[in-house]
Amino acid sequence: MSTTVAAQQPAEPAETLSVPADARAERAARARVAAARLAAEGVAGVMLSWVDNAGLTRVKTVPVRRLEHTAAWGVGAAPCFDVFLVDDSITTSRHIGGPAGDLRLIPDLGRLTRLAAQPGWAWAPADRYAQDGTAHPGCQRQFAQRMVAAAGLRGLEVRAGIEVEWVVALAGPPEQPPVYPTHGPAYGMHRVVDMSDYLRDLLQALDEQQLTVLQVHPEYAPGQFEVSVAAESPVGAADTTVLVRQTIRAVGLRHGLRTSFAPAVEPDAVGNGGHLHLSLWRGERNLGQGGSGPYGLTGEAESFLAGVLAELPALLALGAPSPASYLRLVPQRWAGAYQCWGLENREAALRLIPGPPGEGVGSANAELKCFDAAANPYLLIGAALAAGLAGIDARRVLPVEVPGDPAALSEGEVPRLPGSLLEVIAEYRASGVLREALGDPLYEAVLAVRQGEHELFADSTPEQLAAAARWRY
Repeated sequence: MSTTVAAQQPAEPAETLSVPADARAERAARARVAAARLAAEGVAGVMLSWVDNAGLTRVKTVPVRRLEHTAAWGVGAAPCFDVFLVDDSITTSRHIGGPAGDLRLIPDLGRLTRLAAQPGWAWAPADRYAQDGTAHPGCQRQFAQRMVAAAGLRGLEVRAGIEVEWVVALAGPPEQPPVYPTHGPAYGMHRVVDMSDYLRDLLQALDEQQLTVLQVHPEYAPGQFEVSVAAESPVGAADTTVLVRQTIRAVGLRHGLRTSFAPAVEPDAVGNGGHLHLSLWRGERNLGQGGSGPYGLTGEAESFLAGVLAELPALLALGAPSPASYLRLVPQRWAGAYQCWGLENREAALRLIPGPPGEGVGSANAELKCFDAAANPYLLIGAALAAGLAGIDARRVLPVEVPGDPAALSEGEVPRLPGSLLEVIAEYRASGVLREALGDPLYEAVLAVRQGEHELFADSTPEQLAAAARWRY
């Protein structure tokens, strides 16, 4: 039996609470039907999630029989979560912060899913609104929706997907170094044999939740794996990332495993990436193929990617947001530490993937490799769209391609991306593109969190940084 109550659809902004009583009634009616079905399937509670500016998924839960009321009126959540740091300490910002105020979480019923690895539970992502029904300016999911709408006004559609990398360790005290359940070689079948029951259960859970898995494979670092899912709408891709990570963690617990999505699990090992794949479409045409630009890019696709590439130093504030991210973002680890692009170049931050000849129009895409799993996926995707659209408006063109390892070239020949969060903060402060797209309240809340985490870990050793992030993500 399918675990998805409503078929996955492109995420839509929830209606406001204050004026449209008919819309509120429609949400309640949909939720009433869904809740009855969930209850008949043994579901007791529904998780409503959002992701904060530190990249942590926060949650409120409601009994399934409360879902109808929640869909109509929301459930309360404090706005101060927008200025929580990774260790749950709290900073503040000019527009958002302090103990006063309340928001309403409105579930997206189109993504309501019974959780295959958590019996008795369902999940839905939530949009956040003020008490009067107006959109909360700090809502990261609605920011991504606005950027999708901005692309739509140009007649453009973006399809996206985020690769999920993770490390599993045997369950034990969190303060102890990780002990890995398999010692097979990188990318080796040995690891799949060792972990075949776990990976089988993971594939089954993802399939029951109607997620289209493209592949699962062992990765480079000890205990590390990766899963890729099919591309979808940008907000849908961010929702799916949250669901995939939650499912991986839940399946791991059933096998006595602890899961880490941290950018650096150990200070000297390859970390967990969160590579973002994007393709630009106009109607049924993939603009990454059939054009006169590099490797068949159309002019719009080239300008879009050139805009993203130009903005990468500032985008790292959203895509590599942790001080621990810069333990991962180093040359010659396929992390994309250089601000350059190349055809199928895994050392370039922007990897162009034209796809195999004859596979079809859907295969051409670009991969941004410099991002990691500490990112809020809604912020990351929304900001990448904003940068790409700014590139189209400015008619940017890509710089000269770097076809090989940029680290092998003369120093300074290819720009290196910032090597610390402090450098990234300076780039973010200077970005007019991101400030305009995010709006001051969200832009400044993100800045406050980045500055707060820089100060929190300013005197930490690499070992301390990795340990602080290891089990938070």
